[in-house]
Amino acid sequence: MKNPNSQPNTATTANAGRVQVAISADDTEIVGRVRGDGPPLVLVHGGWGDGEVAYEALVPYLTDRFTCYTPSTRGRGLSGDSSDHSVQRLAEDVAAFIDSIGEPAYVLGWSGVDFTLGAVQQSANMAAVTLFEGGVVLTASEADLGSFGGTVEQTGAAAADGRLDDAARAFAPFVMSDDELAAASDDFYEQWGRSVPAMLQYFQQNMASEAAKPDAPEQLARVSVPLLALWGQQTRMRDWFARSAEHYAHHVPDGRVRDIPGIGHFAPVVAPKVLAEELISAFEPTR
Repeated sequence: MKNPNSQPNTATTANAGRVQVAISADDTEIVGRVRGDGPPLVLVHGGWGDGEVAYEALVPYLTDRFTCYTPSTRGRGLSGDSSDHSVQRLAEDVAAFIDSIGEPAYVLGWSGVDFTLGAVQQSANMAAVTLFEGGVVLTASEADLGSFGGTVEQTGAAAADGRLDDAARAFAPFVMSDDELAAASDDFYEQWGRSVPAMLQYFQQNMASEAAKPDAPEQLARVSVPLLALWGQQTRMRDWFARSAEHYAHHVPDGRVRDIPGIGHFAPVVAPKVLAEELISAFEPTR
């Protein structure tokens, strides 16, 4: 569904820099930073994180080729909030933001990519999409799901006490390798802890949902643009992400999969140059 307010709306403020503002289907304001020059590339954060932290290391490697947009879904970053954090609403957030650009965009989704996929299935302003290490529940093992559930429980307990830094510390080992944890900056847990409340709402409202998931085979068949699914050979949950990548590529009409040596799940933060080269290779031939 295209947002009727989806006209280019770029503003500059002293505190926020150059930003793009879109209005989601339920009137929630969705905001993202804008940097670079070239065709639009929308970098969508995952279940954890926001547009203010997820791609700060990656964007500098892309701005000489693309205009990079880093939106935050509701409850995160510079964006507004509401009580509804369903996949459907978050997909509307991303779709409204893409449509507000006013021309076909390349899109990257990382980690929790279901709302990125939902936006791709809604928006007509798409050129191509790359998914980096999305996790499909259908392909997860019982051990994967058990580990995830336990991690979310520990994260939620810390967040309920207002200890967002500790909540981030509880969640990080589920998705980050030991090397990635060691490379984290001094303020990493403070920065990523700010998005934990919205992340928990997203998990809680969607884990038991009966709504059709954007990564279901019949939904993936609706993706009409080229899709590349990437995963890193050094990721902590290698088998799950590899199976998920194959799932995307198999069910999308124009889908491909590629594994990248030497990187893990947090490559956008700790190995941005490697991932940037993959994105340039994926998107530039589709111009």
